[in-house]
Amino acid sequence: MANHKSALKRVRQTETRNERNRYQHKTTRNAVRKLRDIKDKKEAEKLLPEVSSMLDKLAKRNIIHKNKAANLKSSLTRKVAGLK
Repeated sequence: MANHKSALKRVRQTETRNERNRYQHKTTRNAVRKLRDIKDKKEAEKLLPEVSSMLDKLAKRNIIHKNKAANLKSSLTRKVAGLK
């Protein structure tokens, strides 16, 4: 266990950040799943910018890789464009 006061603070900060990152990552994954399941084009087009923004934020904070975010956004955009 940490002995220094600064190390104890760092442990607390890391736990808080891990919890926040895990929550945001899980929320984004659920939003992606929801978007993939939608059959209505108008509803999907409304949700796509929100999901894209979430993916960009995760990539910016290095929670996911920027290429993974780009690949997900690309595949979701293609799927929404193919809806009727």
